Amino acid sequence: MDVLLLLLKALIALAPVFALLFILDRLDAFDLITFGDIAVLIAVGGVLAIVSYFAAVGAIQTGLAFQTYSRFVAPLLEELLKAAPIVFLFARNRLGFKVDAAIAGFAVGAGFSMVESGWYLSVLEGANVSAWIVRGFGTAIMHGGVTALFAIISHEMTERQAEARAEHYRFNPLLFLPGLLVATVLHALFNMLESMPIVAMAATLLLIPATIFFALARNDSATRAWLTADKDAHARMLADIRAGHFAESPRGQTAKAAASHLGAKAAAHVVAYAELKTELILRAEELILAAQGGAPTPIGEEERQKFKRLRDLERQLGRTATATIESQLGFTRNDLWELSQLMKRAQAT
Repeated sequence: MDVLLLLLKALIALAPVFALLFILDRLDAFDLITFGDIAVLIAVGGVLAIVSYFAAVGAIQTGLAFQTYSRFVAPLLEELLKAAPIVFLFARNRLGFKVDAAIAGFAVGAGFSMVESGWYLSVLEGANVSAWIVRGFGTAIMHGGVTALFAIISHEMTERQAEARAEHYRFNPLLFLPGLLVATVLHALFNMLESMPIVAMAATLLLIPATIFFALARNDSATRAWLTADKDAHARMLADIRAGHFAESPRGQTAKAAASHLGAKAAAHVVAYAELKTELILRAEELILAAQGGAPTPIGEEERQKFKRLRDLERQLGRTATATIESQLGFTRNDLWELSQLMKRAQAT
């Protein structure tokens, strides 16, 4: 009976946050964050919860009152820890859409709450089921939700960088401060309502998921608009390359000069690389738009062979020439992210 009660408490504590994570994942029509990615992020969140526990023990052993720590130290520390993997993903250009950012943030928060709830289950054996309802529908949703909001706000703040030319990118940690401030303040407000747990749970359950879904719904049409604009621009670019305009332009001459070590092969390799990379980016955009519209998105041997050819050309051209060609084509971080998603799908198929 005790084991069944423990399992019931665990289910109540964990089910709401993972149900919401599942709903968020279903919004990702192109499956840009895979189940494996989510599992890794959940595990990372769990490790961060363990780090947070030892930090809390150390702080309280120095004489800091638990209530003071809970209200003023824990929110900032825990949100800093949960923000770290999300910032890393942004820096590595792994989060292209707001829904991807929201899923990644929520997964980290879900892992954090899972380990935290497991610890409380082990030390609060006498807590009744209603306490775990508050924890599952309140604290767990708060942990996942505020980290998802951090990720959404950070995506908004870094959007201009993503739309700029990739070679101009410089990591700017200040762009992540607004999201961190919002997450920390919401976390602190939740902790300050510890004497009114039902109010804290109700406010969290009603406001945080609604805010996340509103932000994602508002962004959906804007995402489709920029994807469509990019697709049209890349279709025109590809037509220009195939018509020979790029090879004859000053940009093309600069790219060929960088590949001059290849001798007579330089011009052909430069044009082939520019054409193939542009074609693959265009293909990625077409597939993402098709997936968002509910159409089939077949990826197979043709894409795999094109990526193989692209890697061969990169080896033949060398790193310097490849970077020069890309700079002359003006690919953005969004373009390169789209390409990476297509490559991941092609390799996994």
